[in-house]
Amino acid sequence: MPGMIDCHVHVIASVANLGTNGRLPNTFAVLRAVPILNGMLRRGFTTVRDAGGADFALARSIEDGVIAGPRLFIAGKALSQTGGHGDFRDRFDNSDPDPCGCCRNLGAIGRIVDGVDEVRKAVREEMRGGANQIKIMASGGVASQTDPIGNLQFSIDEIKAIVEEATSHQTYVMAHAYTSAAIKRVVELGVRTIEHGNLVDDAAAQTMAKAGAYMVPTLVTYDAMMRVGAQVGVPALALEKNEIVRMKGIEALETLKRNNVKMGLGTDLLGDMHEFQNDELTIRARVLGNLEVLRQATLNGAEIIGKQGVLGVVAEGAIADLLLVDGNPLSDISVLTGQGERIDMVMKEGKIIRLR
Repeated sequence: MPGMIDCHVHVIASVANLGTNGRLPNTFAVLRAVPILNGMLRRGFTTVRDAGGADFALARSIEDGVIAGPRLFIAGKALSQTGGHGDFRDRFDNSDPDPCGCCRNLGAIGRIVDGVDEVRKAVREEMRGGANQIKIMASGGVASQTDPIGNLQFSIDEIKAIVEEATSHQTYVMAHAYTSAAIKRVVELGVRTIEHGNLVDDAAAQTMAKAGAYMVPTLVTYDAMMRVGAQVGVPALALEKNEIVRMKGIEALETLKRNNVKMGLGTDLLGDMHEFQNDELTIRARVLGNLEVLRQATLNGAEIIGKQGVLGVVAEGAIADLLLVDGNPLSDISVLTGQGERIDMVMKEGKIIRLR
């Protein structure tokens, strides 16, 4: 079968508390990403789309064979407003989290920008730095401390400017958004993929279907945080917010399916929770069936990153990213779970990376 594609990862997130992760020394942030990347490849993910944090040097290191990992499509730093989902300062911390580009923390998944001029410049800087797509925080989030889930983030003019700049660079915008209001708002402004989307309703799903926008749910991260989040350092407030969206995740899949919204596979795991990556397959399969989930992990993922016919397929002229699996995932999706125990071979670009 084709190598799988995870459309929402944070490969530099080696610490579950993203505020702490953002303060890691740069050497630690990079070196701790190496086993995370290698683990993804061994689990059968030959391509991943980073949703904030990874830079061009890391992607190039994989391409050049310096380190082992999946093909990496990067967003650079995700863009967040002050007090938005990319702002991980607590209430009493008034320090500048991103003083200048020359001393940026590699462990930070985002950067803070406010106003039309700042967001335009930020998109241009991320594209100059090698970003494949642009990521914005368009609603409140779980891991951040000062923004309720229901917040709408960035003004209409700011989002328009971001989309315009991304389009001029021949790419697209992916947006972190949970609520129907946030989803509908950014899709109508030209955002192409919605990340998470747990609180989507039929009206927002219909807006997405009409626009041809994709949803990238990330259900496994909420499941993992419920199970081990407290032990790995996720703050109590984040765990409370996690429950708000976790319970709605399965309903979101049903809503998206009912309204014919295309979905990509995403996981969004942090710290030691990366090991649960392949559990996303089984969570979705209970609602959508094995075949549809496999499409999301291959064909749909390739469409999202603009590599349809090249990745996610076994076909003449495609890149030879291949898995040899001990069993048939169409009848038993569990053959793809765990840490790749039943994946006998991982091939990337025609080169055997792993033989069991």
